[in-house]
Amino acid sequence: MPGGTRKFIVGVDLGTSGPKVALFDVEGEMLASSFAPTPVVLLPGGGAEQRPDDWWQAIARGTREVVSVSGVDPSDVVAMGCSTQWSGTVAVDRSGKPLMNAVIWMDSRGAPYLKRIGDGAFKIEGFALRKLIYWLRVTGGLPGPSGKDPIAHMLFIKHECPEVYEATYKFLEPLDYLNMRMTGKAAASYHSISLAWVTDNRDVGNVHYDDRLLAMSTLDRDKLPDLLPVDAVLGTLTPEAAGDLGLTGSTQVVMGAPDLHAAAVGSGAVRDYEGHLYVGTSSWITCHVPFKKVDVIRSIASLPSAIPGRYFVADEQETSGGCLNFLRDSLFFPNDELETKAPRDVFRRFDEMAGRVPPGSGKLIFLPWLYGERTPVEDSRLRGGFFNLSLETTRAHVVRSVLEGVGYNLRWLCEAVEHFIGTRFDALNMIGGGAKSDVWCQILADILDRKIRQVRDPIMANVRGAAFLAAAALGYLEFSDIPNRVAIRQTFEPNPGNRGTYDELYKEFRRLYRANKRIFARLNRRG
Repeated sequence: MPGGTRKFIVGVDLGTSGPKVALFDVEGEMLASSFAPTPVVLLPGGGAEQRPDDWWQAIARGTREVVSVSGVDPSDVVAMGCSTQWSGTVAVDRSGKPLMNAVIWMDSRGAPYLKRIGDGAFKIEGFALRKLIYWLRVTGGLPGPSGKDPIAHMLFIKHECPEVYEATYKFLEPLDYLNMRMTGKAAASYHSISLAWVTDNRDVGNVHYDDRLLAMSTLDRDKLPDLLPVDAVLGTLTPEAAGDLGLTGSTQVVMGAPDLHAAAVGSGAVRDYEGHLYVGTSSWITCHVPFKKVDVIRSIASLPSAIPGRYFVADEQETSGGCLNFLRDSLFFPNDELETKAPRDVFRRFDEMAGRVPPGSGKLIFLPWLYGERTPVEDSRLRGGFFNLSLETTRAHVVRSVLEGVGYNLRWLCEAVEHFIGTRFDALNMIGGGAKSDVWCQILADILDRKIRQVRDPIMANVRGAAFLAAAALGYLEFSDIPNRVAIRQTFEPNPGNRGTYDELYKEFRRLYRANKRIFARLNRRG
């Protein structure tokens, strides 16, 4: 049982599927963890919402559980640090109570209203040239036309839920909502606010709202939270929050970080140009960089990171592990009277099936755009599919083709990121649920032609990053200590014998996008 002089941090990672909660000591050693699912509500017209109270109840149960299981005295828990899904919007009143469901990163209902504020002469990527230039110069990016950024969420609420907009005290990211729930204080950090696209990011140590951007956005400044540095300590737990969580009122709450930022830290790749690959419901490939930059064509930007004074590459592939969930729930084991329930070890079985099929899946190509795409192309109307099915195609071919199709899109993304940073990755630290699959790790090493370094406990990278950030903010460790505190389970080397097959199919994958993007646009046109 831990002694009273040892200090601890509760880390929270609120993913789309639900929150992970873990207890760490201040050196980064994990003692216990917990997970609870929270549902997503999908609505017509591109809506995607979650209930903030579901988040809080799951986090409260998880916190009590990890403290109890580890035998730690709650008074020795010195801090809480959160990581959450990014690009979401929670409208709250002055007491911090949500006025409606959270609009999450998958929601694209604000796209038409975003188009309105971008209107003007000489449009590029949906924005008037003069507005586009100013957005790029000041923020380092610009709103995505798919309508999945918080600026579009707030515009959707303003125009379609005006009573909620008028009653809103602050619009908060999921991260900042949890921090307010814990401390009673409404604030955003320099990095969590980035996708509202109304801040001047040119000085990464002094990010602030820009009056011209606010005017262009048509949003009200008084409904946006005040800004704090990325390593700020927001305060201590309120009595109500401490009671819910089973902690004491002396527990400090640090600003925390959105998922991409926390994952970059929890992956151990914290030095400039060291990359990591996340494969969960969505995917990304990112790294820290010493500069502010944007690539409009590939929808990639460098934005303020969770490490003070640094930027990181921001990009996201919309569905990756979510494609396997679709395969399980909608194709192989749908919830109807004709099918049996999916086995508990279904993903292990998928690995076994994929391992029996030669690379290339009999030239079956899977398109992973089940909910549109963000990067390396921004298009909410893209959709998935299987190309080149035949009577010889088996379920095993289908499974492997899904793993490979996600890999082809990640190769496309990897090339875009390397173009952006001006250097080639030698290796990528892989995290997320997908990293638990040795088969998928090897497939990605072969398709990307890069070494894949499988991080130990890969699904805990975000929550580990949140704990590291809290420990650093309170002075318990330095960022230079982090690489030595993240263990690599195994390194997967590219197999040269598979290069020809994957080069051929990757080229065809890109051609399928070009050949079908207009068809997708017609089929999925709104209205």
